[in-house]
Amino acid sequence: MSDWLVTQSPAAGRRRPRALSPFREHLRDTFWFAPTVAMVGVFFVWVAAEALDAAIVDALREEGDYASLEELLRFSEDTKTVVNAVGSAMMTFIGVVFSISLVAVQMASGQFTPRVVRLFVRSRITKATFAVFLATFVLSLLVLTSFDTTDDPRKVTTLPLVQSVLTLCMVALSLLLFVLYVNGTLRLMRISHVIARIATESFRMVASMAPSAGGEDASRLGEPTAWVAYDGRAGVLRDVHIARLVRVARRHGVVLRLVPRIGDFVVPGTPLLAVHGGAAPPAGALRRTASVGVERTYHQDLGFGLRQLCDIALRALSPAVNDPTTAVQALDRIVQFLAALSRRRLDESVHRDRAGAVRLVLPVPGWNELVDLGFTEVRGCGADSPQVTRRLLAGLDDLLLLALPDRREPLLRHRELLRQAVEASAPNAPDREFALRPDRQGIS
Repeated sequence: MSDWLVTQSPAAGRRRPRALSPFREHLRDTFWFAPTVAMVGVFFVWVAAEALDAAIVDALREEGDYASLEELLRFSEDTKTVVNAVGSAMMTFIGVVFSISLVAVQMASGQFTPRVVRLFVRSRITKATFAVFLATFVLSLLVLTSFDTTDDPRKVTTLPLVQSVLTLCMVALSLLLFVLYVNGTLRLMRISHVIARIATESFRMVASMAPSAGGEDASRLGEPTAWVAYDGRAGVLRDVHIARLVRVARRHGVVLRLVPRIGDFVVPGTPLLAVHGGAAPPAGALRRTASVGVERTYHQDLGFGLRQLCDIALRALSPAVNDPTTAVQALDRIVQFLAALSRRRLDESVHRDRAGAVRLVLPVPGWNELVDLGFTEVRGCGADSPQVTRRLLAGLDDLLLLALPDRREPLLRHRELLRQAVEASAPNAPDREFALRPDRQGIS
């Protein structure tokens, strides 16, 4: 048992982070939420600022300080010109940001893989930039409605003083965010940063994944006593609401086991949940516990990050691109990801209620499946590239040192298949010897 205590994932020794609910996670995958909240929020801020401006004018009128009101009227005429310019400039800025985003997304999907577009959608700096720009534009329009048409300080009712200062602060914040946005977008257009972001998201998912039950795995649950069929629209199973399923299973005294894996394509009528230990919970209790979409997400999908890394490597190895160095960068992260899982129990993720009883079992990819996903296609496409084969061999050798004895078989199998592929593609003995020499940099 002590073997399991070494070479754990980067999250070992720390408390497992609490996973976000599916609703909060899906909001992070949308682009409308943050700008909408910002525009609604700035409206309430404007209402408060307008009330403060009205209170200032009322206080000056009560004191009879019309000289100050006359000065403020002249000041408001100057600020009106500035606010008008801000409103026009913000629309231009929004167009520039939108154009940059479209170009960056198009380049990333064409050069890397279409699945990395999700990184741009989830980018916090991009959402913050759009949100602040739109909020500044809305605020400038609202402030323009607050300017009084009279020039008589005795008849003026409101002067947008606080509102104008607030608008200038929003402009300053917009300029700062624009600089950060350009820097962040340029980083996401560089393959090394894209690969690093994919690896970070993948390790975050691994850290939040519940451990296996060990001796209480799904095979110990016995035969299912009931089945729950999927009755929603067809699509990719993105995630399930773990907390709600655990509560339903505890309330009805059963154990629920998810039949498809996260990331599988599900169709109506197919089994979704196997029930162990009792009757199936009513359909109403299980409503909206499974989320289906058009693409996979990182939220609960262990293999999605590995899939993207492989896609990047395959795109780099295609004859149209022919960039083995990028493939080596992707292999670096593939090896890192598999090394973190080399001594972790896989095949299932078990969730318990507060009393410690198993209530939900989720299937996850096993070690053999992850190794095959990480190496099979890259090995097949990169057998004629010495840089790729040398990095593959070095990665397999490193994993053989880390993995437990019962997990070395797929690594040895891929090593042998790689050797055979290199011998078939390199007829000359010196070329074969060079291509089969392990090197962590590919070709140093």
